[in-house]
Amino acid sequence: MESYLAILQIPAVWLCTAAVLGLLTGSFLNVVVARLPVMMEREWHDDCTILQGGDPPERATFNLAVPRSHCPHCGEVLQARDLVPVLSWLWLRARCRHCQAAIAWRYPALELATAGLFVACASTFGVGVAAIAAMGYSAALLTLAAIDLDTMLLPDSLTQPLLWAGLVLTLTPWGWISVTDAVAGAAAGYAALWVVGTAFRLATGKEGMGQGDMKLLAAMGAWLGWQNLPGVVLAASLVGVAGGLGMRLAGRLAKDEPLPFGPCLAGAGLAALFWSDMMQWWR
Repeated sequence: MESYLAILQIPAVWLCTAAVLGLLTGSFLNVVVARLPVMMEREWHDDCTILQGGDPPERATFNLAVPRSHCPHCGEVLQARDLVPVLSWLWLRARCRHCQAAIAWRYPALELATAGLFVACASTFGVGVAAIAAMGYSAALLTLAAIDLDTMLLPDSLTQPLLWAGLVLTLTPWGWISVTDAVAGAAAGYAALWVVGTAFRLATGKEGMGQGDMKLLAAMGAWLGWQNLPGVVLAASLVGVAGGLGMRLAGRLAKDEPLPFGPCLAGAGLAALFWSDMMQWWR
């Protein structure tokens, strides 16, 4: 083990290890993005059925591990050679081996994005637990952003563990902010968007901010501290406004159609991880 850790101290080895770990993690994140919303929907339907006095329907097991990865078009089970991150997509020319249906570009994109972020974490934090923690934070934000883009949902099953992980990290030697800053960040993150959402609802009679966004910013505050939150909110808001206007002009966003804010928050939260000084411009 000591010899392996010594090898990791070589910058090129550490960065290559982070890249490979990122590709593998990105492949798993694709599974989470595709399956977690379905799992949540099934759970909601079952809960509603029980509340109405009925019995939930019998279904085949469906979770992050079962059934095995398969083509969503023809249902054929994918083999190991079809599941190599990025390379399988290129080798198959973005087509299913069995039915020739198109494989979405999002799969390799998420894998490459995860690898890039893991390399950035490895370079910024060096060899150690702090880098691994930063990789976990990055992976969680990527997953939440992708799910929100698809479904307008930010699952509690991801935001709440992310928040607690950030708070617990501050109790260890590897945390990069104090416990006080983390707790204040979590509280301020939720409160800030709650105030914005409440003010918007009172002014317009419409919901303008989801609970998921509030919980996500609270989780980010636990990792980044309260000092980064003004910059994160400003950056996310600017990106959201610019993105909304661009989509409206391109005809991809109808009037009064909601725009997911989670990806904007996640992007700003990732920027704050690496460029904290820039996000604290107000100080």
